[in-house]
Amino acid sequence: MSTVVLLLVTGLGLGALYFLVASGLSLIYGLMGVLNFAHGSFLTLGALVGWEVARRVDASSWSGFTLAMLAGAAAGAVIAAVTELLLIRPLYNRHIEQVLVTVGLGLVTVALFEGVWGTDAIFISGPEWLRSTTTIAGARVPNDRFLAIAVAVAVLAALVLFLRHTRYGLVIRAGVENRAMVTALGIDVRRSFTLVFSIGGAAAGLGGVLASQYFGYVSAHIGATLLIFAFIVTVIGGLGSLGGAALAAVLVAIPQQFANYYLGVGDLIAVLALAVVLLLRPSGLMGAKA
Repeated sequence: MSTVVLLLVTGLGLGALYFLVASGLSLIYGLMGVLNFAHGSFLTLGALVGWEVARRVDASSWSGFTLAMLAGAAAGAVIAAVTELLLIRPLYNRHIEQVLVTVGLGLVTVALFEGVWGTDAIFISGPEWLRSTTTIAGARVPNDRFLAIAVAVAVLAALVLFLRHTRYGLVIRAGVENRAMVTALGIDVRRSFTLVFSIGGAAAGLGGVLASQYFGYVSAHIGATLLIFAFIVTVIGGLGSLGGAALAAVLVAIPQQFANYYLGVGDLIAVLALAVVLLLRPSGLMGAKA
């Protein structure tokens, strides 16, 4: 029983990380029609910047870790905004070029990160509570899993409230439906789209800091690893659906954990789940049917 509880909670924690990355992918695609293959670079930069900030302040204190999360989110937001302004904005409605540019950016940034921080993984530590465990039904669950789950829930709630109950959220949704009409009303939709990219980058950067705690290390490849599963989650949930991304993150991560523990084929389970959804419901669990 304790093993089942441990795998369930750990799976939820992993799903929380998947969602933080997938939420940005889903938001950017759903509102802007952009498939961003460089999204993992936002996560990696957030993790590396967060680590740099934490070790200079005090990596073992809550103040240092909180600053690390804020710095990681800020780094992700800034690089995402720059990417949208310089590379994506000139290529709207040119999807093949967007894919090629973002794939190239993802490859270049990995090489850049390796040049700055090296190719080896950097093992990290955090506040004592995060390194400790809480016993639930006999299972000793690492506390960083609970933090990842709480942050993911907070991010989902904040994104839904932002899109539904703020002026910028209304402008963004209106711009997606009819960009020409919104522009004719004197509203600069381009600023809103840059904001969407920044929000997605901030979620990824925050996810990078939490992922470094979850795995116990940070490296130039941590974003690329999580990006694969984030894309799987995004497609299964339905491109453009935040709720679908949250649901799919849980449905992918928990079976993946169980399959890894008992059979050692967790990654295969995730890919098979993607194949089944694409065959039975190509639009995803909560995506709009074409």
